[in-house]
This record gives sequence, C-alpha cells and structure tokens, in this order.
Amino acid sequence: MSAAAITTVKMSSFVFVILIGASMFSLVFRGFEGDDMISNFLTNLPGGEYGALLVVMITIFLLGFFLDYIEIIFVIIPLVGPGLIANGADPLWLGILISLNLQTSFLTPPFGFSLFFLRGVAPKEVRTANIYRGVIPFIFIQVIAIFLVFIFPSIATWLPRLIN
Repeated sequence: MSAAAITTVKMSSFVFVILIGASMFSLVFRGFEGDDMISNFLTNLPGGEYGALLVVMITIFLLGFFLDYIEIIFVIIPLVGPGLIANGADPLWLGILISLNLQTSFLTPPFGFSLFFLRGVAPKEVRTANIYRGVIPFIFIQVIAIFLVFIFPSIATWLPRLIN
C-alpha cells in the first residue's frame, strides 16, 4: 500500500512540475509575443486552414516520438491551438485529430511509449524488434483513421454534436 502511495505522489509531482514549467514557458513566450508570431505563421501558410493543420499535425506526430503526451498537450497545443482556431478549424474536430495523432505517435519507434509499456509486460522471448515489426499494421490503421477524420470531419463530430 505504501509503495502505491509513493508512486502516486511521484507521478502527481511529475505532472505538477510539468504544469508549472509549461505555465512559466507560456507566460514568457506570450510576454515576448511568441503566440502572435506562431498565429501569424499559421495563418500565412499556403493552403489556409488545411495547410496550417497539416504542418501542426506533422509537427505533433514527430514530437510524439520523443515527448510524452502531457508535455505536448500543455506546451504545444496552447501555442498552436489559437492560430488554428483563428484559421477556421473547429475546436472539437481539432481536439479529436490531435488525440488520434498523439495516440498514433505513441506506437512509433524509436521512443513509442506504448511500445515500452508492451516491452515491460511481454515475455522475455519476445524481442523488441518483433514488437516494432508487429505494430506497423496498427500504425497504418491509425494513419488511415487520421486521414479519414481530416477529410471528413463529421466522422468525429456528429456524435458530440448530437449529444449537445
């Protein structure tokens, strides 16, 4: 019981330190008008809303190789979200796309966090290379899902809109 409590306190502390760091970074970044710079960059990209969204999605996907979702959500999303919404992106659709994207990036080597979790519970006979090869079809399925939600936003937004 005490080991579980200690682990919980450590994880909670980890999240709060990230939140404090992200808040400080955001304050300084916004103080130097960095959010306006990013918003202007996104609104001036060729392709309008879709061009900006594509750049952000690729960036988040690549960051997901190396960063945990907490860092991406609390540091990157507040920087790019307002620019994408100002460009005309539906916030609900944007949130679902980013969630799918983060989920996919956690399956990708070299630092796919889901792969590390699987490595920890898999039998010793299962090699890491086998896990990496075995996840490839799932990555393709996820990429197809992201593409479909990107092209047809109503796939992801019809149910929440129906409930609301």
